[in-house]
This record gives sequence, structure tokens and C-alpha cells, in this order.
Amino acid sequence: MNVLWLQASGCGGCTMSLLCAEDPDVFETLGGAGIRFLWHPSLSVETGVEALRILEAVEQGAVALDVLAIEGAIARGPRGTGKFQMLAGTGRSMLDWLRALAPLARDVVAVGTCAAYGGVTSAGGNPSDAVGVQYEGAHAGGVLPPEFRAASGLPVINVAGCPTHPGWVTETLLMLSEGALGAQDLDALGRPLFYAQHLVHHGCPKNEFYEYKASAVGLSDMGCMMEHLGCIGTQAVGDCNIRPWNGEGSCTRGGYPCINCTAPEFEEPRHPFTQTPKVAGIPVGLPTDMPKAWFMALASLSKAATPPRIARNATAPRIEVPPTLRKPRGGT
Repeated sequence: MNVLWLQASGCGGCTMSLLCAEDPDVFETLGGAGIRFLWHPSLSVETGVEALRILEAVEQGAVALDVLAIEGAIARGPRGTGKFQMLAGTGRSMLDWLRALAPLARDVVAVGTCAAYGGVTSAGGNPSDAVGVQYEGAHAGGVLPPEFRAASGLPVINVAGCPTHPGWVTETLLMLSEGALGAQDLDALGRPLFYAQHLVHHGCPKNEFYEYKASAVGLSDMGCMMEHLGCIGTQAVGDCNIRPWNGEGSCTRGGYPCINCTAPEFEEPRHPFTQTPKVAGIPVGLPTDMPKAWFMALASLSKAATPPRIARNATAPRIEVPPTLRKPRGGT
């Protein structure tokens, strides 16, 4: 399977994340499945005229394009020309290349939230008029119209995340190589369900504190970060805590709140990432599948039943009170 990877307006962090895949690494994983990069601007040896020849061969149909992967948002400015971002040495904008190549691809994959929805690149007034490949924020229709379908019949596959998990990228490509990814395997925003059917909350090491609503008050505390520190892992899709980065890392495992980076428009939440917006002392962002009144009633009961060990550890940077195991009856 041939993959052409273009880097548009972004930080390159999704490629850096992909390179962190291990056991096996990304090259072994994809190479073993017969997946090859026709060209990747950061990983391929071809540059200049050599790279241009590859792009032209794909555009002319001389080389089959199975997957067009786009990393980073697409700058449409100024005034829709795309000239804020030219693909060096080609005399053409990234916007123009994407519009030319997408109809030729069997599948189009937006790698990372910038490519999927605009992401951080589109924040702050969006002076470059950056958008996602098929979405502008949460609204369908970016560079490509809502009705766009690749040759496979699929819309743009949005492997969202900032950066996206290396396993999400490799698994998507592996599924495409086997013809095992269909429209029924994508959610309403084009994200693959194999990770989008989970919540970041699932597998979070702070779940014991969440259950008792024992809350952290500082980023170094062990407690749940939902009540005071802006964590929205109960609403954010992703299996980050089920299969952590490199087997052990995730935002919440590192003591930082989930900011819902797999979602459109996460980049401008209208409040600091590490603060929970509240109305009358009640967090605004509650679990979406639970009525607010039920949640508040459960929270009150949970707080009243919080064991002293959990309450004390919640506002400490490390375990101060370990669990006490009772001896079985009749033991010595």
C-alpha cells in the first residue's frame, strides 16, 4: 500500500509522536504489512526535484496513491489563494496540492486534530484562515466539501489528537491496507471507533479519587482533576489511558488534566485549560451521558462516604496514607 504524507500548517508533532511507536517501531510495523511511504517530508531521503517528481508522478496517475495522509491544518489565506503556505520547490500551494491529489487517493487520512478540524493552527483569530481537510472546527466542509468521498467511498478519516497517538495512526493504516475500515467504523466526526468509542476517563489512574469526588487542588496533587483543574476526560474520546504512550504515559498519568484534544475546537475553550468553569459552584462540564441532578446527588453521597485515606491523598503529591489491609478472621 502506497502512502503519500504531506505536512501542512502545524508543528510536526504528530510525526514526532509516530516515531515514538515501539515494540515494534513504526517502520517494522508498516513495512511488515507491505505499507510504504512514497514520500514523507521528514522521513524520506528524496528532496527538491526528486520529491517533485514523485508528486507529479502521483498526480499524473503514473504511481498509484492508496492513502493520502495530511498532517497539519491547511492555510487558505490570503483570500482563498493558499499562498500563505507554498510547497517548497513546486511553485504551488499546499491547498492546491491537496485539492489535486485527494480525488486520486483510495483513502484520505487527516493525521492529528489540526488536519482534522483546524486545531491549534486555527486558534487566535486564525490569521492564515487555516481549516481541516474536511472540517472547519465542528462544521463539515473544510478544504474538501462535506460530500467528498475518496475512491473507497469513505469520507476523510480523522485520526484526531494533539498529537495523535502513534498506535491510532498505525492501526488506521493497517486496517486500510486490509480493507477492514468501513464507514460503520467511523464516528459522526470521522474518527475511527477503535479509539473513539472509549473515553479518556477509562483506565485513568485517578479513577478511585473520581469515584469519591476527592479532588486535587493543585497540578501536583494525586486527586481527581475534574472539579477544580479543568479535566474533561469523562467527555473526551480516546483510549489514552488504556494504551498509554510508550506503555506508560498519558496526560492524566503525568498529572495534567485532559483538555479533549481529540475534539474540534478544543484549542479555544474560553477558559484556562487548568481551571474548571462553574456555575453556582457546580462544574459546567459534567459527564454527557448522566443527568446533572443525578450526578450532583451521587457526588454528595460520594463525598460524604470518602475514606480518610483517599481524602488526604487527594491533595498530596504522593501517597501519604497507604491502604490498610485487614487480617482475615482467625489469622495470627
